[in-house]
Amino acid sequence: MGLNRMKAEEMNKFQLIWGVVLMVAGVGVFYRIPQVMPSIAELETFEPIIPFIKFCFYLIGIILFGGGVKKVYKNIEKMKKSNSTE
Repeated sequence: MGLNRMKAEEMNKFQLIWGVVLMVAGVGVFYRIPQVMPSIAELETFEPIIPFIKFCFYLIGIILFGGGVKKVYKNIEKMKKSNSTE
């Protein structure tokens, strides 16, 4: 039983780290959009749909950040519950 608990704790830590990575990736997308959009706007093919491309990039950033926050929150709650039962 101790081995299973240890694996569960390691998995919770991994999930917590993964949540933080998702949050950082979301912030990175927000940081890079203003830098990348001018080079995308230079391409004639994408010129008419630049607002849609911007919307999609920002949506990806929101989804990444939101998913990371959700994962971190859930795993912190799991860790609190497991610590209170000990």
